[in-house]
Amino acid sequence: MTVPSGRRERKKAATRQKIADTALRLFLDRGFDDVGIRDVAAEADVAVTTVFSHFASKEALVFEQDKDFEQRLTQAVTGRAPQEPLIPALRREVQALVRHCTADSAAPIWRMIDASPALREYEESMRLRHAEALATAIAADPALSQTTTACRTIARFAIDAYSLAREAADPQTALDEIFRMIEAAWAATCPPGNSGHSADTAGP
Repeated sequence: MTVPSGRRERKKAATRQKIADTALRLFLDRGFDDVGIRDVAAEADVAVTTVFSHFASKEALVFEQDKDFEQRLTQAVTGRAPQEPLIPALRREVQALVRHCTADSAAPIWRMIDASPALREYEESMRLRHAEALATAIAADPALSQTTTACRTIARFAIDAYSLAREAADPQTALDEIFRMIEAAWAATCPPGNSGHSADTAGP
C-alpha cells in the first residue's frame, strides 16, 4: 500500500485499511455473500457512509490494493531507467505481483473469489481497467513509437500474463513462457533501433 504524507491523509489511509482488513476477515469467516456492508461498518466501528467514502462497492473491499497494483504497473513503464527496454521492466513488475498473489496467505482469498460470480466479474473488470491504464502509459512514451492497437495489445498480454501465471501450477515457469511470447510479439511491431525493445532480456 502506498504510504500517504500528511496527518489527515495518514488517518484516512488507516481508516481505509481498517475497514478493508475487517471486511476481509468477516468475508473469510462467514462467506462473502453472508456479510453485508452494515456488518462491516459495525465491526469496524465506522458509519456505513464512511465505508462507501472509501470503497465504491462491497466487491471493492476484497480488492483494496486495486489502485496500488494499477499504479505499480504504469510506473513500470514511466519509471524505468532511460534506454531500459519496456518488456523486461513490465516482466519484473508482473512477476512481483504474481509473487504477492501466490503467497500462501493469499490462497483463501482466491478460493473465495473463485467461488463468487460477483467477485470474479469484478476482478475481470479490474483487469480490463488495469490494461487500459497500462496501454495509456505505453502510448504516452515517445521512445516507444507504437500504434494504439499495439499498445493496447501488449498491455492486455501483460495483464493476462499475471492472471495465467497466478493460476498455473508453476507460476514462475508459466511467466517465463508467457513473456517469451510477449517479447516476440513486441519485437515484431518495434521499428529497428527502438529503445523499447530488447530481444535478449525476457528469458528465464
